Amino acid sequence: MFIFDQLRTDDAHLRAVAVTVLAGLGILLGGLWWVQVVSADEYRTRLERQSFRTVRIPAVRGQILDRNGRALAESRPTYNISLYCEELHDTFDAVYAEKATRARATLKLALQERENQLHRKLTKAERRPFLFTAAHRNALRREARCEVASNVVAQVSQRLRQPLSLAVTNFEQHYQKRLALPYPLLTDLTPAQIARFEEQSTSPLGVDLEILPTRCYPYGTTATHALGHLLRDDSSVEGEEAFFSYRLPDYRGVVGIEYGFDKELRGVAGAKSVLVNNVGYRQTENIWSPAAPGRNVVLTLDLAVQQAAERALQGVAGSATRGAVVVMDVWTGDLLALVSSPTLDPNWYVRGITHEQWRRITELNAEKNRATFENYMPGSVFKTVVGMAALESGLNPEEIIHVEPNPAQPAKGHKRVGKRTFKDLAPPGDYNFRRALKLSSNSYFITCGLRAGPERIIRLGQRLHFGERSGLPTRQDAPGQFPSLQRLRTDWSDGNTGNLCIGQDPVWVTPLQIAVLTAAIANDGIVLWPRLVDRIESVDPASPQPPQVFPRGRVRDHLGVSTRTLRILRDAMLANVEDADATGRGAAVPGIRIGGKTGTAQVQDARNVKIGQTTWFASFAPYEQPRYAVVVMVENGVSGGTTCAPIAGKIYSALLDRERAQLASSPALARNP
Repeated sequence: MFIFDQLRTDDAHLRAVAVTVLAGLGILLGGLWWVQVVSADEYRTRLERQSFRTVRIPAVRGQILDRNGRALAESRPTYNISLYCEELHDTFDAVYAEKATRARATLKLALQERENQLHRKLTKAERRPFLFTAAHRNALRREARCEVASNVVAQVSQRLRQPLSLAVTNFEQHYQKRLALPYPLLTDLTPAQIARFEEQSTSPLGVDLEILPTRCYPYGTTATHALGHLLRDDSSVEGEEAFFSYRLPDYRGVVGIEYGFDKELRGVAGAKSVLVNNVGYRQTENIWSPAAPGRNVVLTLDLAVQQAAERALQGVAGSATRGAVVVMDVWTGDLLALVSSPTLDPNWYVRGITHEQWRRITELNAEKNRATFENYMPGSVFKTVVGMAALESGLNPEEIIHVEPNPAQPAKGHKRVGKRTFKDLAPPGDYNFRRALKLSSNSYFITCGLRAGPERIIRLGQRLHFGERSGLPTRQDAPGQFPSLQRLRTDWSDGNTGNLCIGQDPVWVTPLQIAVLTAAIANDGIVLWPRLVDRIESVDPASPQPPQVFPRGRVRDHLGVSTRTLRILRDAMLANVEDADATGRGAAVPGIRIGGKTGTAQVQDARNVKIGQTTWFASFAPYEQPRYAVVVMVENGVSGGTTCAPIAGKIYSALLDRERAQLASSPALARNP
């Protein structure tokens, strides 16, 4: 009351003081209200951002399995030794304090010596070089951190009994940018290293084992091109949070099944929050959402057949062999083997590819899938198409067509078309359909093809879908090249028809397309979609989610030729393997009858100079009840019969062993084959 009584007086100074005090209190209360009420959410958000770091946790990638459940690609636990900087915080500070004390003492002593030399006190500007500045402090802190971390690494090195050193630059970058996460000292430990590290009851301060899932291809180079490979990619995918402070290592598929089914294999990443203090050291962590593992992809490949085909192909020239093998079920379209050589190890991409490894891949062009992504002229293998077209146009398979000798090579035949001469590797003489196919007479099939006309051949090739992709989800599925009917009306000549009849330019195919052709010959004319993936299923066998099954035996088209035509062609292909003078006799295997066709296509440069050749062997078996189509292609082989047919023979031997093993393991199958 006394204060208010004084304010009633006419003392203007006192009234001014009172108004000022009250105004100040009003401003203070207004500021508190603004901070505590109006801006509370904003400051709370800022506090959380300063206190928490969000981390993207990659999901465990699903497995890629062969048709029998054997893992061709899987995620295995990788053991790393990691350094936890927050546990070394006090040690960092203690070492820094010692270094700072010595540095200050050194600077002070240097200052005194300088003043003694000058016999006076230094000016402010002169004293500046002797000051303990922020730059000194930061440098000493870095030195202290590296010294402590190096000592820890030395302890780990002693425990593992192997030399280790701290990568100072990497450690400093991690400290500045990823302090809330552990720093990896040594990755992918062997079982012996793990045992040595754990043999003592305590670990060095700030060091512990960390377990992370890592992609692994247990069979190395086996089925590499079908499986594909990965590249580092930590980005969020559809359905995931996009904003993270840190991202743990993750990968995406680049090619092959890893690419085609990346979304299913990759799963959904999780997230965790890491609470840090004002310096940035980790205090605690909490998982917000756990990662959902990817699903498994089950292929149609059979590991045993795949490995046998790879061994057989590489028997030509080792790992440098340039070629491909396709093994296909003629009724379902299932690919039992899909081989391309040279090959590579997909584990290289996960571990980090070296310069030497990249040089080898580049020199051999090993990344390319030669079974599905490289175009080749089919050579005499295409005579099966020409033969069907000729038979459908009325060719009598017993009709004799005489082949004249080549004047330049009397032991070989030849065929003149207009002004052009087509050389023949088969001898001159009389040929019917069977003899012409088994000896691969160019002259015979050019004669028959000219009679039938190119339109009939091209229509048959279109029903086989030459010049179109095969539908594999691998990012390596080339369409090849095939002439259209429209081209016949523009720049086509009999010389083009001659080339077409012997499988030279303008026909370019992949080995997979030739496998589809061979299967259609064996299965009574059904053109199938090749099938590489059987199903996608959950990693948990008890999951209620049903598997996604891809139907087998999907019909793409029909050859549209008669049963008689196919029977005549199959009989001639059988003779190509079983007759003593046939080109494909190197494929013969006791216990199974094989029908096949050899082929050799010249590769020429822009000046029409031969620079190489592509050799083929396309086949099916067993002859009586076909089940398999086996196609072998080798770049720069001697010939289809010399180089490729024996490879096919080894593959059929492996298929016989597979069937015998299945029968042995299933008595019911043995009683009812």
